[in-house]
Amino acid sequence: MTKIKATNIKWHDSHVNRAMREELLKQKGCTIWLTGLPASGKSTTAFTLEHELVRMGYLAYVLDGDNIRHGLNKNLGFSPQDREENIRRVGEVAKLFADSGIITLTSFISPYRRERELARKIHDDAGLKFIEVFVDTPVDVCRERDPKGLYAKAQKGIISGFTGVDAPYESPINPEIVLKTADNSPKNIVTLMLDYLYLNGCISEKI
Repeated sequence: MTKIKATNIKWHDSHVNRAMREELLKQKGCTIWLTGLPASGKSTTAFTLEHELVRMGYLAYVLDGDNIRHGLNKNLGFSPQDREENIRRVGEVAKLFADSGIITLTSFISPYRRERELARKIHDDAGLKFIEVFVDTPVDVCRERDPKGLYAKAQKGIISGFTGVDAPYESPINPEIVLKTADNSPKNIVTLMLDYLYLNGCISEKI
């Protein structure tokens, strides 16, 4: 549990509510939380879907694990404690984006169920839709892809605490969506995701 250290603070309500922002954007703010092993296809899926949503006239934004660690979370490493704080911060930022009406996509390994449930609770407490997406790619396929060469380094002992080699990954138990990137093209995956967003009222139409 994160200790609250700030004192003498008060929440200030906006004169613009969520419904007004969503009416302006013609969409419902939500967070699509992509989780899976390194090199499973999370970022490819997130950025492909973001591009298609924007092409269709919707406002979407990706919070990518590597990108976030260049700025907001550059002071965090990969220990279990730092991973937990990494996900807590991203969960809070994603909630703010979703509250503004943006379709927010997060691409994080987020290996522990407890962390992902915390991110979900942050959204549930705010009355925002949280869509957990398990990018279910076999570890052997991830190792073959290995675009950053990190699996190879971990297997040689050059880096430690690497998810999929010497650090655990806890698969989601009841995700809203399961994606099999080894068997589907990015185009098919995006179509599946758009169908889900449409059926769940996040977007008003599919083009």
